[in-house]
Amino acid sequence: MGEQRLKFDDFDVSARIDKAVDPIGTLVFAHGAGASMYHGTLEEIARKCNEARISVLRFNFPYMEAGKNRTDSQPVATLAIKAALELAQKELSGPYFLGGHSFGGRMASHAVVDHDLDVTGLVFCSFPLHTPKKPGIARAEHMDAIKVPMLFLSGTRDGMAEHDLMQSVVNRLHAQLHWLDTADHGYKVLKRTRQRTDDVFSEMVGYIATFVAQSDSAG
Repeated sequence: MGEQRLKFDDFDVSARIDKAVDPIGTLVFAHGAGASMYHGTLEEIARKCNEARISVLRFNFPYMEAGKNRTDSQPVATLAIKAALELAQKELSGPYFLGGHSFGGRMASHAVVDHDLDVTGLVFCSFPLHTPKKPGIARAEHMDAIKVPMLFLSGTRDGMAEHDLMQSVVNRLHAQLHWLDTADHGYKVLKRTRQRTDDVFSEMVGYIATFVAQSDSAG
């Protein structure tokens, strides 16, 4: 289906649909704070998801579409995610999952709470639990209101996800957590010490595909 336009309120932003063959579900995936939906990371996640029979809809937040550096407010970002989900529900088959990289994932969690979105599950890649060197869990306080399954995928070297804090949040939320072998917040790995033989995106999408299949079966 390729390139699309996502229109909501006074905004008109780029979107892209990558439809899988014989899909088992659809993932609406939001980009991080510093890179658009066309960043190589999102391109690779979408490609690997398609190989795993998961369709993907990605989009630009309005600030990124306008070439600005400052992220959108939570109300604007969550409305963008809501509109993206509605487009996915119109163009692609379910079940529907929301997620994103870093900022995009965090806003997806707010969107589900703020707009009572009907999704089967949430996928957080490099969830930014706190800012670097300032550990805390305030960014996860709202997530107790989320009642669908959640999957967290964080690198073992992610400076925005202190291990014990992330584990405590996941335990509280009864969510799933998988640590990506030697990956940092942007998925760079240490090739010499990485134990897995696959690449980090195959590792990620392997967990995502299992989560999608399990959540669909449970539903």
